[in-house]
Amino acid sequence: MPQKRQTETGTRVAEDLKTEAPVIIAPVIIKKYANRRLYNTQTSSYVTLDHLCEMVKQGTDFEVHDARTGDDITRSVLTQIIFEEEAKGQNLLPIRFLRQLIRFYGDPMQSFVPGYLDLSMQSFVKNQKEMRERIAKVFGGGNLAVEALAHENMAMFERTMQMFTPFSPPQNPPEQPDTPVASDHSDLSDLKTQMEEMRRQLAELSERK
Repeated sequence: MPQKRQTETGTRVAEDLKTEAPVIIAPVIIKKYANRRLYNTQTSSYVTLDHLCEMVKQGTDFEVHDARTGDDITRSVLTQIIFEEEAKGQNLLPIRFLRQLIRFYGDPMQSFVPGYLDLSMQSFVKNQKEMRERIAKVFGGGNLAVEALAHENMAMFERTMQMFTPFSPPQNPPEQPDTPVASDHSDLSDLKTQMEEMRRQLAELSERK
């Protein structure tokens, strides 16, 4: 009897582990043909960049492959989606940020930038609910709060990018205020602390690889 009970217990544990195993959903494969048409292999239908944009917003993972060579061209297609959105007037990337980003191509810091940007975006997405609530309390909610959140985030991002290139002075240096503002020094100190923490996390990720 003890042996039978032990066998039954082991079977239940195995079934529980099997039930709790995470379900891995494979990304949707999109094929891009020579005529630039995009084909969704899951729905067996042709799609547009607008469709792919909606899939990204809905959290649907997909990969874009060249129909002839099979190469993964997801990065270039996502970049094209950003270009199309910017062309529609939904400007998300400031000109100064784009110029600073372009300067990093071929720069010794180039290999460091992708990981930092990825980590920064993950941190922002993780904390955006808290940031929205904090801005809403200050500005009373509504579109004004959302706009303030966007400006605050991009201002912090641009200051961070400036710290990456201390040898490159800004083209239009800001005017010095008549009286020093203590909060500016505090913000800069907090920003440096955040950067050091991000560098530490990136270093840990690199060691794991």
